[in-house]
Amino acid sequence: MEAGTVDALDHGLDFSVMGLFAQAHWVVQVVIIMLLVASFWSWAIIIDKIIRYRSLKKKFAAFETEFWSGASLDELYTRLDADVRSPIERVFAAGMKEWRRSFEAGGALIVGANQRIDRTMAVAVDREAEGMESWMGFLATVGSIAPFVGLFGTVWGIKNSFEAIALSQNTNLSVVAPGIAEALFATALGLLAAIPAVVAYNLLSDRAARLTGRLEAFADEFSTLLSRQLERRTK
Repeated sequence: MEAGTVDALDHGLDFSVMGLFAQAHWVVQVVIIMLLVASFWSWAIIIDKIIRYRSLKKKFAAFETEFWSGASLDELYTRLDADVRSPIERVFAAGMKEWRRSFEAGGALIVGANQRIDRTMAVAVDREAEGMESWMGFLATVGSIAPFVGLFGTVWGIKNSFEAIALSQNTNLSVVAPGIAEALFATALGLLAAIPAVVAYNLLSDRAARLTGRLEAFADEFSTLLSRQLERRTK
């Protein structure tokens, strides 16, 4: 064992996670707390998104199967539970509402019904896409700035090491080690927060884009189906 290491142990330095945090400068402690909170919150978002996207995928498939089963659109709309509708069901409901509004009291078709139905469902799709992508910006932000926040803690810890050397006029490991250790600890936490956030952001963004694509495809198909019915009524 080197003399510096023995000196560090003799001074009772604690290099455990809690020990490093307790011995760190308050600025580095704030950095560590920020990175831990960002990491925990990122994981909460990641887990929630994974569960939600899997559930939505199943709900989309189930509703599309029912939609194309040949059942009456009015009956399908009536059976929908307004309190637990999935995004694809809300897009369908928006189209059906506008469809029903497209006829006057006497049954005559109101001019521009096709355009209104298309716009209504487009707005519904955009709204649902925005909801599915909620908190994704937080993951992107954590992935982008967490390494720099950790680097700030690293710089501050190294600064403390140099200050300790200057004050003690001693370069023993017991003098240098605490500042270097807290500096590396901040760097590690920055990477620990950033890497999962970046990976999850890329994967979850792809899943959200696929679900949004299914909504857009359904809206186009539903709009085409309603247009055919409108054409039959006008003949």
